[in-house]
Amino acid sequence: MLQITPKHKIYLAVEPIDFRRGIDGIVALCQQQFGLNPQSGHLFVFRNKKATMLKCLLYDGQGFWLCQKRLSQGRFTHWPKHADTLHTLTVAQWQVLIYQGDPACVVQTPAWAPID
Repeated sequence: MLQITPKHKIYLAVEPIDFRRGIDGIVALCQQQFGLNPQSGHLFVFRNKKATMLKCLLYDGQGFWLCQKRLSQGRFTHWPKHADTLHTLTVAQWQVLIYQGDPACVVQTPAWAPID
């Protein structure tokens, strides 16, 4: 089971990738195109051109996980459209995004904030 916690950084690739890529192809993409270490323990998220599927790459200390989600209907309509090639999300924003929500609408209070 994957444990995604607030300590994880989540990197979202803005541009779609070829979903024929496997673990090695996505690892190479993280290293060469983004200049990041895929063995950092952070989550890397990619989408296909039609915006109907996601692939998530995560290293757990022993090996890589490559997870895929395909929507039965609809698309991921709230994908960032920034000029940057990589976008970062919080865990709460990622959870909203994978259920087809808008991660920009997530409001989080810092853990140290007092509860009113």
